[in-house]
Amino acid sequence: MLRSEIIGDPEQLHALAPHWWNLWEQSSSATPFQCPAWLLPWWRTFAPGELATVAIWRGNDLVGLAPLYLEHGTEGSKLLPIGISLSDYLDVLCVPGSEAQVAAALAEKILSIEWSQWILPDLPQGSAGLAIEHPELKADGLVGHAVCPVLATDGDETLAGCVPARRRRQLRRARRAASRRGRVELSPARGDPQLFLDHLIGLHGARWAGNGGGVLADPAVEQFHRCSLPLLDARDLTRRWVLAIDGKPIGAYYGFHHRGRAYAYLGGFDPAYAEESPGAILVGHAIAESIREGAREFDFLRGQEPYKYGWGAGDRWTMRRTWTRK
Repeated sequence: MLRSEIIGDPEQLHALAPHWWNLWEQSSSATPFQCPAWLLPWWRTFAPGELATVAIWRGNDLVGLAPLYLEHGTEGSKLLPIGISLSDYLDVLCVPGSEAQVAAALAEKILSIEWSQWILPDLPQGSAGLAIEHPELKADGLVGHAVCPVLATDGDETLAGCVPARRRRQLRRARRAASRRGRVELSPARGDPQLFLDHLIGLHGARWAGNGGGVLADPAVEQFHRCSLPLLDARDLTRRWVLAIDGKPIGAYYGFHHRGRAYAYLGGFDPAYAEESPGAILVGHAIAESIREGAREFDFLRGQEPYKYGWGAGDRWTMRRTWTRK
């Protein structure tokens, strides 16, 4: 027998973390964007509505979790996932083999609260959220939400098995150009995560100067990352690299690695070194390192920027599902 509850108290949500981690480690569609180290800081930073997370238990074991909140408006209330906007993948967490029971219990509990529209965006292929059905719920047609270009990382660290020859030649030229500017160091950003964020924020802002300063220009987004990065790093989920010439950081890369999949999340570089293509050097290194770690895929995440296809990535869509009451 399953029991379900609505969690509306942020302290209660925070206390759920040990059970949440255990469930996240079991859930087949889990990514770093659904773990407590990402979503708890998101809620703590933004809290844009009324917390309405659904937890589903079998005895003392958490077997399902839908981190949700209510956004109240003049035309009714929307039920939305915690992490929306900054997260490239979102989903309901579920213990494998319990998908149907968890979906039924979740839908029943959702119907016990007031809302006019329930929206789940950024659902990956095979997500538990796509299977939710209930006689009292009307599901709108499933629609594509966003494209996340993904590179299949075949071969070895030379990149010859997965990256097009043209991009590999460009990468070699970039490395030679960087070497002509001085002593090149490409190193993992171990130690204080806040120091790495200082580099990343400065370089990301420099890269996007004149175009709003980039996503990290928002003080709330910066605060979110300053809170979440140490928690993610403690679970060995982050991959951070800094490119320096003669000791001066000119580029920074922030990504994740989980279950044989690498994710390229954020980066930045000093425009004064644009001719040396520091962004390409960092991405090439991140791909090579992901292969060394056994990654099967390198996910460039949401957005159809042309440079992603230059590395050989192909489109993969996330989906959006919307429900109303019948």
